Amino acid sequence: MDLSFVRPEFPALAQTDAQGRPYVYLDGPGGTQVHQSVIDAMARYLVHANANSHGAFLTSRRTDETVAAARAAMADLFNAPSTDEIVFGANMTTLTFHISRTIGTLLQPGDEVVTTLLDHNANVAPWLRLAEQGVLVRQVRFHPEDCTIDMDEMRGAINPRTRVVAVGYASNGVGTINDVAQVTRWAHEAGAWSYVDAVHYAPHGPIDVQAIGCDFLVCSAYKFFGPHEGVLWGRKEILEQLRPDKVRPASDTVPHRFETGTQNHEAIAGTLAAVEYLASLGRRAGEAFKHEYPHLMGRRLELKAAMAAIRAYERALVWPMIAGLQAIPGLKVWGIIDPARAAWRAPTVSFTLQGQHPAEIARRLGDEGIFVWDGNYYALTLMEELGLEAHGGMVRVGLAHYNTAEEVQRLVAAVRRVREA
Repeated sequence: MDLSFVRPEFPALAQTDAQGRPYVYLDGPGGTQVHQSVIDAMARYLVHANANSHGAFLTSRRTDETVAAARAAMADLFNAPSTDEIVFGANMTTLTFHISRTIGTLLQPGDEVVTTLLDHNANVAPWLRLAEQGVLVRQVRFHPEDCTIDMDEMRGAINPRTRVVAVGYASNGVGTINDVAQVTRWAHEAGAWSYVDAVHYAPHGPIDVQAIGCDFLVCSAYKFFGPHEGVLWGRKEILEQLRPDKVRPASDTVPHRFETGTQNHEAIAGTLAAVEYLASLGRRAGEAFKHEYPHLMGRRLELKAAMAAIRAYERALVWPMIAGLQAIPGLKVWGIIDPARAAWRAPTVSFTLQGQHPAEIARRLGDEGIFVWDGNYYALTLMEELGLEAHGGMVRVGLAHYNTAEEVQRLVAAVRRVREA
């Protein structure tokens, strides 16, 4: 599969260093580059529709239309039953604190919440706060040899006292894809709700909240080629039970009562454009995958086909990258390294190199125009459990569908030079 035709549509990719070398953006797990249509949509909103919502004049009506269209787009991306189940917010972290506080009003001392030690702290810290009111928070461990959740421990942690199970769809630290559908089934057997953090997974594969069966799923548009905007899907019957903090004049209908204050309308316009870009990719490159989704049609089908195409393309890049990095003496790739388990790995690869500090590796790669992350990426407990937090964490390389095989080769060669220097 060749997706190179998308590169001219991302203006940031045209930038070069002083030697004329194109920058290599492997920092996608911290935020992807933005599609031109997103930039255009945000500018267009600010020129032609910049007003607060629910007014009796043209630009306000345009704002309302933009928000409604964006809810419909995100419902299509998630295959959600209703547009009323889409909530916008500042980012995934803010939305999760908001929802956890709201759920907390329903909990009693002795109730339990389950999280994992593999997760980004944004799906841990909001739930740990509930311990202040007597809620027991259980944190499930992971297998250090391949950085996968201990599913036996997960099964045992969920019990009749469990009220929420919070789990990541994919690890932003090491790329592990978790079996969120199975975790959700266990949660429901115990009468609990499941809360899925899909921030890291969303740019890399199809999402179907109905197939997963979860009760909440949250992500951020700046991880899938859009602006800094958080998006939450929640099952409508549950959202209607929850009573979030809000000002008195604000609407008490779902989903509006979860959207405190004036929203970032230009970012919502950009989020709509990001979804429309993905749908266009489904039309251009997803034909071979549409047969996998016979129950869908229209934009929902295009989006699933697009994400399936992205997944296939990225898998063809990530395994040669893992092999190339592993061939470097003293380098360790963390997480799943067996191509036979490709279904359980996102194209995010974190590594350590003997005798080299992760920050120094990232700096030297940056000097060559190759952008990667170092540290813990807010997957704090992951680094602590592996004994790496005190040593600078790891170097993280994240592929997106605008990356190329040539960029992978350039990365591997540059890391080898760091090793040999």
